[in-house]
Amino acid sequence: MQNYLEGLNDQQRIAVEHVDGPIMIIAGAGSGKTKVLTTRIAHLMKNGVDAFNILALTFTNKAAAEMKERVEKALGNTEARNLYIGTFHSVFARILRGEATKLGYPHNFTIYDTDDAKSVIKGIVNEMNLDDKHYKPSYIYNRISAAKNSLIEPAMYKTDSIIQQEDARSNRPVMGDIYEAYAKRCFKNGAMDFDDLLLKMYSLLTHHPESLAKFQGRFQYILIDEYQDTNLAQYAIIKMLGARHENICVVGDDAQSIYSFRGATVQNILQFQDDYEDVKVVKLEQNYRSTQTILNIANNVIGNNKNQIPKELWTSNKEGEKIVLARTMTDNDEGRFVADAIKEQQMRNHYANKDFALLYRTNAQSRSFEESLRRMNIPYKLVGGTSFYQRKEIKDYLAYLRVIVNSQDEENVKRIINYPARGIGKTSQEKILIRANELNKTFWEVIEDSELSGLRSAQIDGFVTMIKSFRTMLEKQNAYDVAFAVGKHTGLVQELYNDKSVEGLARYENVQELLNSIKEFTETPDEEGEILDKSLGSYLQQITLLTDADQNNDMDADVVKLMTIHSAKGLEYPCVFVVGLEENLFPSAMSMYDRADLEEERRLFYVAITRAKERLWVTYANSRYRFGSLVQNDPSRFIEEIPANYVDKTFTGASNRPTAGGFQGMMDQKFDKMPSLKKLADKLAAGTPPAHTPSPDFVASDAADMTVGMKIEHQKFGFGTILTLEGGANNRIAGIDFGAGHGVKKIMLNFAKLKIVS
Repeated sequence: MQNYLEGLNDQQRIAVEHVDGPIMIIAGAGSGKTKVLTTRIAHLMKNGVDAFNILALTFTNKAAAEMKERVEKALGNTEARNLYIGTFHSVFARILRGEATKLGYPHNFTIYDTDDAKSVIKGIVNEMNLDDKHYKPSYIYNRISAAKNSLIEPAMYKTDSIIQQEDARSNRPVMGDIYEAYAKRCFKNGAMDFDDLLLKMYSLLTHHPESLAKFQGRFQYILIDEYQDTNLAQYAIIKMLGARHENICVVGDDAQSIYSFRGATVQNILQFQDDYEDVKVVKLEQNYRSTQTILNIANNVIGNNKNQIPKELWTSNKEGEKIVLARTMTDNDEGRFVADAIKEQQMRNHYANKDFALLYRTNAQSRSFEESLRRMNIPYKLVGGTSFYQRKEIKDYLAYLRVIVNSQDEENVKRIINYPARGIGKTSQEKILIRANELNKTFWEVIEDSELSGLRSAQIDGFVTMIKSFRTMLEKQNAYDVAFAVGKHTGLVQELYNDKSVEGLARYENVQELLNSIKEFTETPDEEGEILDKSLGSYLQQITLLTDADQNNDMDADVVKLMTIHSAKGLEYPCVFVVGLEENLFPSAMSMYDRADLEEERRLFYVAITRAKERLWVTYANSRYRFGSLVQNDPSRFIEEIPANYVDKTFTGASNRPTAGGFQGMMDQKFDKMPSLKKLADKLAAGTPPAHTPSPDFVASDAADMTVGMKIEHQKFGFGTILTLEGGANNRIAGIDFGAGHGVKKIMLNFAKLKIVS
């Protein structure tokens, strides 16, 4: 037996040893999918497949690096370094660097992150004299992103009748024009955003058959991790790349498909068997992470989804303790309960802080838990905060480096032309921008030629000369040498050093850390211990394509982790609290009227449950402040899907009440035995509002006419005020305050009948 195959269970071995032809590996939570993927790659190479002919796509650079390291260890040689392993975006960026000129882009094109893209959009909205409160850059960016991930380019967008109707209903009729202008601006700037890396890769393969043939021939074996998270663009590219050999291996779990808001579609994995007639299907159902009790709950919950590939997780681990289901009076009580439970577990079972994770549906829920943890002196970390590379001082420094590599990048030229201040004010910049648009030239082309700009300025000439001098260093100097020179000669570092405030010192330290990271990049060996491409352009591509998961470098710190469930995917902890299990929160109000959306919410709960290894708590609050008002809550429907025989229930009221046992414990037992009395007691505690009789002339108004601040009437809840409006034309959600009787409720306007009162 070959050594690298040792330790595989029967199903894992089948998945590894199936070499030729399409294969779908349904990998349940904690079933060792990374081990299967890496061992499968090692098996391919051991059986004569050249590493250069293997393409493995993941969703984080961290996962890609781990896979490459494991393959290298399994084979005992360095051939694994020749594998094409990386995220979709990093691999396609690498390919496009060599092929970009076929699409009209420079090979050193800039990659815009989300903030860069929104900045371009904001500028276009202002140039078109549109209201940026209505045409919000974040909304437009998400709309364009969704279009690109569905392979819809501007021309298609503007001619699609359904899309145009949607924009008309949302009162944004010029969305197509903005998308078109944005695409042209990015092209002129020699820049692609994240979604372009998929769209342009698809365009390359579709319109350049020689490129398609080249990469079909090269990638004879394709492996895709987390296939349930792929979108239409990724699906189409994979389909084309694998069409010649059809040696496609997809690994995923439909029960963990939770990213539809990013364009991911669970249908890709559900319909994989329809795409390939002779597909081999292998189910990995043995879980190595959790207790059987936790798995039984997870199986029961996900079993309520209709649209799924059936599987039953099991484990040889111990049965485990029952989970705790805790009901609290308020969200503050919920926070106190969690902090108390952590302290108790630390004293009883000697858990460290890092053994605990708090998972919630939305980031806004963290407040009560942060306050309680601070009060109990429990150290914690909020996962998913501001990225290091999104801080202003870092963005400013990187803007200089990006302009040196690609002077067509208008956004970054505008960012640095007067920073640090050099006397090139807004008026001059606006004149340059107007002139550039008139001539269809880039911002840099205009300032580089004073005859074009009509502006003769020593400051502008000095800026241009400085950038050109940095550019001469690119061919001879590595990334660190260029970056160090930028900090020294632009005055950037000196300006930050001169600011002796606490914030100023932090910004200065951040810039020093950036330089340290560039130094490390230039000195870290690549393949065969050889230092290869350490250019500035290579460094910029690497950091731009970092994912959120790649930037959480201190996840091993001994602190309690607080995060959304989406952020927790792929992680595991001995002790997990899943909090806020209330209707309209989890599942969210926006998922109530569509089975597909509701099933995704259930999959999200399944992901939360399966993060726990040993102990699990599920909590909810009778009342919670939302939109500035106290809202009464019903328990989430998902709670009813947890088998009662695996649950210990507890009730905690105000902080001075007992949490369980005594009189309250007896009352909880009575409530459990008499559900009808329990519901009645809950209603009495919340206060039962009087029934509303609709007005005699009640006629439902057009939902499209409703705006924030309007007074409305609901046939059941009575009179209220619209506090918030969110969602698209087909799923507008209103947050409506119905006063003391019913509080704030979220209502889907397309389904509810509301009358505008004033």
